[in-house]
Amino acid sequence: MTEPPPPAPYRSSPIFDEHTLPLALRRDHRTKQGVWGVIRVLSGQLKFVVSETGEVRMLDPNTSALVLPDQLHYVEVVG
Repeated sequence: MTEPPPPAPYRSSPIFDEHTLPLALRRDHRTKQGVWGVIRVLSGQLKFVVSETGEVRMLDPNTSALVLPDQLHYVEVVG
């Protein structure tokens, strides 16, 4: 039996930099119920904070973050 293909993204956000990253993403916000997110950094560093648990991860081009459905989080530009 073959496995079904992985789900395709239904939406992608624009590419942001330290000047264009919206304030709404720099404050606590949630993904929708049933929606997973992936944060990928193309250059530099981004601090990813899961507000509910206090988990902090530094993201860079080699490290991405998986955002769980309905997970309260925010990001900070580093440098």
